[in-house]
Amino acid sequence: MPDQKHLLETAQTIAVVGCSDDPSRTSFAIARYLQAAGYRVIPVNPNIEGCLGETAYPDLQHIPDDVTIDIVNIFRHPKHTADMVRMTADYAKKTGAQPAIWTQLGVSSLEAERLAEEAGLPYVANRCIMVMHRTLLG
Repeated sequence: MPDQKHLLETAQTIAVVGCSDDPSRTSFAIARYLQAAGYRVIPVNPNIEGCLGETAYPDLQHIPDDVTIDIVNIFRHPKHTADMVRMTADYAKKTGAQPAIWTQLGVSSLEAERLAEEAGLPYVANRCIMVMHRTLLG
């Protein structure tokens, strides 16, 4: 597993895949926390227009080219995680960025981890990014 403290210290922009605009959802609460901690949070969800003052995008490919994603934080069912890694690998090829993939608790899959390794992308499995931020940098 990559050095999570280093990832959190060096990241500036975090894409939250599956981010909700519903304040009662965990993805919203964590996105709000990350934003308050100083990160730019880009919501990725085809079902919302925006969240926390940021435009939402249906997928990583639609994020403007002048925005570099440092961490892709995934809030999707584990059956979708491998596809999210593929999407991140495609984004990395398109932009030259090498974002880390961070899967929330219960979201990781062995296939997703294998795909991330093949793409040369750091992969954090089954860790709450908010808890780890508080623990490592709080």
